[in-house]
Amino acid sequence: MVKTKYKTVWNCTSCGAESPKWAGKCPECGAWNTMVESKMSTTARSASPHDASAVRSVPMPVSSIEAQSEQRIPMPSQELNRVLGGGLVQGSLVLIGGEPGIGKSTLVLQNILAIKSKTILYVSAEESASQIKMRADRIGRGSDNVFIVCETSLEIIFEHIQNVNPGILIVDSIQTVASDVLESSAGSVSQVRECATQLLKYAKTSGTPVILIGHITKEGALAGPKVLEHIVDAVLQFEGDSNYMYRILRPIKNRFGSTSELGIYEMCQRGLREITNPSEMLITHVDDSLSGIAIGVTLDGIRPFMIETQALVSSAAYGMPQRSVTGFDAKRMNMLLAVLEKRVGFKLAAKDVFLNIAGGLKINDPAIDLAVICAVLSSNVDMAIQPGWCMTGEVGLSGEIRPVTRLEQRILEAQKLGMTDILIPDNSLKGFDTSKLSIKLHPVVKIEDAFKSLFA
Repeated sequence: MVKTKYKTVWNCTSCGAESPKWAGKCPECGAWNTMVESKMSTTARSASPHDASAVRSVPMPVSSIEAQSEQRIPMPSQELNRVLGGGLVQGSLVLIGGEPGIGKSTLVLQNILAIKSKTILYVSAEESASQIKMRADRIGRGSDNVFIVCETSLEIIFEHIQNVNPGILIVDSIQTVASDVLESSAGSVSQVRECATQLLKYAKTSGTPVILIGHITKEGALAGPKVLEHIVDAVLQFEGDSNYMYRILRPIKNRFGSTSELGIYEMCQRGLREITNPSEMLITHVDDSLSGIAIGVTLDGIRPFMIETQALVSSAAYGMPQRSVTGFDAKRMNMLLAVLEKRVGFKLAAKDVFLNIAGGLKINDPAIDLAVICAVLSSNVDMAIQPGWCMTGEVGLSGEIRPVTRLEQRILEAQKLGMTDILIPDNSLKGFDTSKLSIKLHPVVKIEDAFKSLFA
């Protein structure tokens, strides 16, 4: 019997770099206090590069390589299909990350329970089989082709894979799986890298798609070495505020599709519900006489949707005026208030300003600037914006309305939702046929033009 030998190495938790000794600063990425100790087996497991029997690759010119379209497995959720680029690619390795309790396992489970054409193996390294059964009952679905196994050893997981021969493999989660080859504990840099590499090898050689569920750190980054994100084919970030019902599935990396797509879900009692038209959910039909409400057309990736911007301007009850922001950059709002005071003449220095993006979403699109300005102006003069009006545009420091990207998509989204008028930046529709539009366009150059159009 050959005795397994181990060697001690130090790995960086930030970039995954390996060092023979400890260092306070990582020699590769320069991060401080990120080197952790791990023990690695020195027993050779793979074929020698000088072995004549080893399969060797053959260099080929680009012109002689045949392009092949990826075979995809359509998922029951259309929003998930959109983010993946049309479905789950055969032999791909997909990583889904997100905060605890955000709904990662629920998203995966309710999709695989609806697939009846393939045998699916769900490996749970965190929860018991009864807990998964309770979640399946809450979703309201059962299946005879989905097999659940609770295991943390990578070698035993591969034995179950050999017995079941699944068409799709789920591992929940990769940070809790450990290989017997390494002496370090589960979740360490070496364990995560080794387990992900072995699962990638299985996915590519067998053609079976593998979905990994991963943890994130308190900073919001995926736990484990950065090399984990390089190994997988796609990284999907499942995000949202646990206090709100909306969830966003955002692709961070996708070798088989676009990273500009976006999937939106609503957390319900029976699981996650797809929101195919988020604009209808984010706009509430309120009394037309309310001031301080403006509808902005924003863009997340390449998906446009409309959102309600709410502002409240009142006289400062205390000495220091308050500035409170939810869902928007506070520094940018202060900049917009300074533009209003300097360029337009509205005295807001002695007033409290509260801003809220409805629905609990966080908007980073600069095209929402004009909606923020209009909501603040509407509340300041206590005049409601006419129903059916919306706006999009970036506000510059001199008070000008700057062009925004994909303006045509924004206009069509507003028209689809039944809006009658839209404020847009001037001279930004070159080459776009506006003759067939039912929505009326109002090009504006400065903030004063927007104020006159809304409150004339």
